[in-house]
Amino acid sequence: MTVHTLDTGLFKLDGGAMFGVVPKSMWQKLNPADEHNMCTWALRCLLVEDAGRLLLVDTGIGDKQDEKFRGHFYLHGDDTLEKSLRRLGYTAADITDVLLTHLHFDHCGGGVVRTAGDSLQLAFPNATYWSNEAHWNWATAPNPREKASFLKENILPIQESGQLRFIDPQAGAPKELGSLQDLIFVDGHTEKMMLPKLLYKDRTLVFAADLLPSAHHVGLPYVMSYDVRPLITMDEKARFLQQAATENWVLILEHDHQTECITVEQTERGIKVAEKFRLEEL
Repeated sequence: MTVHTLDTGLFKLDGGAMFGVVPKSMWQKLNPADEHNMCTWALRCLLVEDAGRLLLVDTGIGDKQDEKFRGHFYLHGDDTLEKSLRRLGYTAADITDVLLTHLHFDHCGGGVVRTAGDSLQLAFPNATYWSNEAHWNWATAPNPREKASFLKENILPIQESGQLRFIDPQAGAPKELGSLQDLIFVDGHTEKMMLPKLLYKDRTLVFAADLLPSAHHVGLPYVMSYDVRPLITMDEKARFLQQAATENWVLILEHDHQTECITVEQTERGIKVAEKFRLEEL
C-alpha cells in the first residue's frame, strides 16, 4: 500500500465560524484573519494505492461554481486535484473508488465537473462513489442550517450516474475497499460523517475530515459553528482523541494549511498535539 495526500487549493472561511465560541483574541494567534475576518484553510484529499485499486478520499471544491460563489470563499493557490494526481502519474480515469466523508461542497464538489456544453458529469468516470444512506438522505433533504453546504449539482449527478454505493455503518468498511481497516462514523458535524482508518507502515492513520479540521481544533472547546450538534461533536472528539493518544494514531488534517499530520498525547492539561509532520515523513 502507498498513501499520498493531495493538495487541491486553498480557500477562506470566517474565523469566528471556524472556531465557534473561542474568542478571536485566542484563535487569531493560531490562524490570523484578514481584514474581512477570513482565515485561510486547505482543501486536502487522500489517495490510497492498494491491490490494484486507487481510492480517493474527498475531492475538494472543484472548479464548476460561478464567480459569485467562488468570491465568497476566496479560492486561491496553484494546486488542483487534477495537478496533484498528475504529479503522481495518474489521471481521473485511473481512480477506482471515491469515498466521500460527507457531502458538504468543500468535500465533494470536485467529484462532479461541468462540461463545455454546460452539462454535469462525474469527474472520475470509472470510479464507484461511496457514501452512506443516512447521510445521503440528510443531504438530499437538507435542514435550513446546512442547506447552503449541500449543493444539488454536487450530489444528484452521482446518483443519476448509477455509480453510487452505500456503506452500511454496522458492517464496517466494504470488502471492495480492502485497504481500509475501518470507518469511524460521527454525527456532531453532520449526520453520519465517515472517517477512514487504515494501517500504513505499521501505523494507524485516520483521515479526520471535519471532526478535527486543523491542529488548532484539538482543544475540546474549539468546535466549528457549522456543526449541527456541537455538544455531540465535543463528546465524539473527546473519545476520538483519547483513543488516538492511547494508540498513537496519525491524524491527517483536511483543512489545516500549515500542518498535514499530527499525533496527540495525554498531558496534565488534557490532550495536546505531540508532533506535526508531513505524511511522506513516515
